[in-house]
Amino acid sequence: MDDERWLLPEGIEEILPPTAWQLEKLRRRLLDLYHCWGYELVIPPLIEFLESLLIGTDSDLDLQTFKVTDQLSGRTLGIRADMTPQAARIDSHLLRRDFPSRLCYLGTVLRTRSDGFGGSRSPLQVGAELYGHRGFESDAEIVSLMLETLRIAGLEDIQLNLGHVAVFRSLARAMELDPRQETWLFEILQRKSLPDLQEQASRRGLGAETIGVFRDLMGMHGPVQSVLGEAGERFRQHPEVIAALSTLHALVNHLAARFTRLPVMVDLAELRGYHYHTGVVFSCYARNHGQAIAQGGRYDEIGQVFGRARPATGFSADLRTLLLLGKTPGTSHAKQMGNIFAPWSTDPALDTLITELRYHQERVVQALPGTHPSPEDLGCTRQLLRRDGVWQVLPVPTAGDPSVD
Repeated sequence: MDDERWLLPEGIEEILPPTAWQLEKLRRRLLDLYHCWGYELVIPPLIEFLESLLIGTDSDLDLQTFKVTDQLSGRTLGIRADMTPQAARIDSHLLRRDFPSRLCYLGTVLRTRSDGFGGSRSPLQVGAELYGHRGFESDAEIVSLMLETLRIAGLEDIQLNLGHVAVFRSLARAMELDPRQETWLFEILQRKSLPDLQEQASRRGLGAETIGVFRDLMGMHGPVQSVLGEAGERFRQHPEVIAALSTLHALVNHLAARFTRLPVMVDLAELRGYHYHTGVVFSCYARNHGQAIAQGGRYDEIGQVFGRARPATGFSADLRTLLLLGKTPGTSHAKQMGNIFAPWSTDPALDTLITELRYHQERVVQALPGTHPSPEDLGCTRQLLRRDGVWQVLPVPTAGDPSVD
């Protein structure tokens, strides 16, 4: 049997040159973007007590979290599968501000399962959270920052999807559903399975009016104005639903003024993170990619267990997915010109020139004694050669170049 110690677990990847450098450049550009928007960087620990990681979340995150026993305390630890609860803990328990906090983060998370076929179990999660403001304006800021993130990553042909979990929650309360009925309907709406609703509803004790309400809700997805208009008319007797629709209207109008060409769709049966989110939810999709490339929503009061209930909204994405689907981040002039190969030499003039070139952000790769790589082996299209007693940067001859013998 061959030695397979080099294999990595399924869904766990390493990043090699030159992708690792491209990823790092994108990371820097995004953190600079968040800094310009007033977001402060936090670096939570990779592992902490399990109960802190799962506060306010649904069972899906529990299933996604690797668990280990702490040999010092005997308590169960969790390896983070999502950094959002950690940011909420930092805001509520450590910062304890009386004004809005803007936090951003970027780091590896680890999950027991991938989100889709062939997906990663160790995404490089990037995101931003805004705490301490309850209005649609903070949702609009977070969505705008999410869209700017995708722009920086070079993603085009983006579609924004919006929903509001309070619509379903309010209707479930108005229809006096018990917890089991609500859970069952939630699962039906997640699958958007009208046959399941029609075939099983009566057997589970739902009346005709209730079936009609959720059948209509399931079909409310599509262009903004038509869906919100239809929902406003259909649910006009439900004040909480009307309030949620009003929030969506305000958010859409605000975004339309800034992102004039952005396609926006509404899905009132979108219940992703239903047990976690409390208001507007949003996600972005790219052409020819079936899964959301960035997503988020409002999750008020999650900080209550840490001592302070704070309204909150935020988004996150996988940096590697953004790099894969987007255009390569803008490169420097040095990169466009190509790397520079330098021979090994003890000439002080060469050393001075190499130092100067590196100071001006040129990438100079110097050979080592006893090795014989070609400039091409080191990714170099230029080289340092001594001509007429002076070291000069000259092109590396290529096959077919008349100067090559």
